[in-house]
Amino acid sequence: MIERRHLLAGALAAPVVGSMLARPAFAADHAAAEKRLHDDWAWTGRYVEENRQLIASRVPVGIVFMGDSITQGWRDKRPGFFRPGRIGRGIGGQTSPQMLVRFMADVVALRPKAVHIMAGTNDIAGNTGPMTLEQTEATLTAMAQLATANGIKVLLASVPPAGNFPWRPGLDTVTPIRAINGWARGWAARQRATFVDYTPVLADASGAMKAGLAYDGVHPTEAGYDAMATVIEPVLKGMGL
Repeated sequence: MIERRHLLAGALAAPVVGSMLARPAFAADHAAAEKRLHDDWAWTGRYVEENRQLIASRVPVGIVFMGDSITQGWRDKRPGFFRPGRIGRGIGGQTSPQMLVRFMADVVALRPKAVHIMAGTNDIAGNTGPMTLEQTEATLTAMAQLATANGIKVLLASVPPAGNFPWRPGLDTVTPIRAINGWARGWAARQRATFVDYTPVLADASGAMKAGLAYDGVHPTEAGYDAMATVIEPVLKGMGL
């Protein structure tokens, strides 16, 4: 199953795209995503109005969740988790460089106390082109440094487990996910940031997502997000968020 809101240009393997383009609704979404990659590569316009309204409301922002479709899906599937002060800024299909481009507008400008950064899945998939692990580490570091420079506490999340990516058949996902997470754990310890590790509640022994926690092996179900909440809620409670 592939949810329309999670698809961006380049997010699916060519044969899959070819078969699905015959569906009018998908074809329209695909065309819009292709156009956006040229007109607004990082989709900086996605949250412009929500950000404007939030800033104008003067409601204090406790934490912003920056991420891709996994973060977007969290807000969609478990909106109750995002109570006042918890802001979701996920965009399906995005890579960490795209998040970095919109970080000032979608995180810093909201003046939160903390930011939860979850990125890497689509870097590994190569959604916006091939990326090395070092490049992913660099963009994650850049986002964290922007946050720290603006007095925002950093919560660096693990890349959720996946035994494969449906839109990238045959790609080794487990090895790079473990590599990014190992780096993130060490980076957070050195920088006195918080590493939020969802791996114990989501992954099976092979490094894939546990059965029933993701509808396609990558994107969490409601049960998957509930499992993630058991990890992050104590952290947020300890921070008063």
